[in-house]
Amino acid sequence: MHSTPVAGAVMSPGPRTVLGDPLTVVDLDRDPAPEPATGRIVIGWSSDPARVPDAMLDRTDLTLVPAGSTARSGSRSATDPRCVPVPDRDAGTAELRAAVTANPHAAVVLAGLLRWSPGLTVPAALEAESLAYSMLLGGPEFARWLAGRGDRPPPPDVDDPVLPALDGDRLRITLNRPRRRNAYGRQLRDALVDALDVAETLAAARPGLGVVIDGAGPCFCSGGDLAEFGTTPDPVTAHLVRTAGGAAAPLHRLAARTEIRVHGPCVGAGVELAAFAGRVVAHEDTTFRLPEIAMGLIPGAGGTVGVPRRIGRARTLHLALTGRTLDTPTALAWGLVDAVGTRPEPPSSA
Repeated sequence: MHSTPVAGAVMSPGPRTVLGDPLTVVDLDRDPAPEPATGRIVIGWSSDPARVPDAMLDRTDLTLVPAGSTARSGSRSATDPRCVPVPDRDAGTAELRAAVTANPHAAVVLAGLLRWSPGLTVPAALEAESLAYSMLLGGPEFARWLAGRGDRPPPPDVDDPVLPALDGDRLRITLNRPRRRNAYGRQLRDALVDALDVAETLAAARPGLGVVIDGAGPCFCSGGDLAEFGTTPDPVTAHLVRTAGGAAAPLHRLAARTEIRVHGPCVGAGVELAAFAGRVVAHEDTTFRLPEIAMGLIPGAGGTVGVPRRIGRARTLHLALTGRTLDTPTALAWGLVDAVGTRPEPPSSA
């Protein structure tokens, strides 16, 4: 029995109808990678990436290589940002397929954005990220995550979510919501942007001004405040708030004079904002994670802009799709951090 569509009705295809199977896996030791295409994520595999032509690596969204292959003569898997070492080919591929299958909208949007965003200026790339993020706020994958999260009470107001302190030519800005692990919620975001506005004003009069940003408590920043997710009235408002009031843009403008000191579990915005600093110093206990794909979203605090400019789009995509935790030695080797140092001393008024 066949049904007849009602004239003028708007059909609502699911992700499978629109995307089919969006993931293509190619053995680059034997086969060429296809040309990039909208709605497709291309994962390459190579037992020895030094033998793969650059054009083929460039066509993939990321290429998996054997962990430890750096010991081979001529191998470039440790230094080539297009390559991600994995212990096992099948397990590494299955991990990516599971992530794409669970949230195909977010995965495909992120992969596409990472392909062309590096060709934009940083302000334009931040706007593109915000448009994509705001679109996904209205999607079924984020709605499913919200339903699973359930209702949460809003975070309480605090008097000093950020502590700025000027000492000579050094402005220290400390994220100061340790009980919420310095979650990047509305209050902390607004206070941080205000402090960065002060930094830009001071920098105009003091060419030697240095800015140091750190966090009080157990970690630098645990990412967006989950209690505030889904609370903007509509995706358009969310986009305008993010572009007009986010910290990524002023951090980029201040990058040459800014050092960010991170420690503990840095998640989401805790990774993304730090990536804009001219210098990132991590305590040896620091870990880094981008969890947004599992929420039906993409990194939205500048992560598709600052992070790939440090570690490349392939490694950024892998971190985001898998949600894996990156340790400090790997972050240092990849260029996500610039040095390993001690934990910051707490400010006297924290």
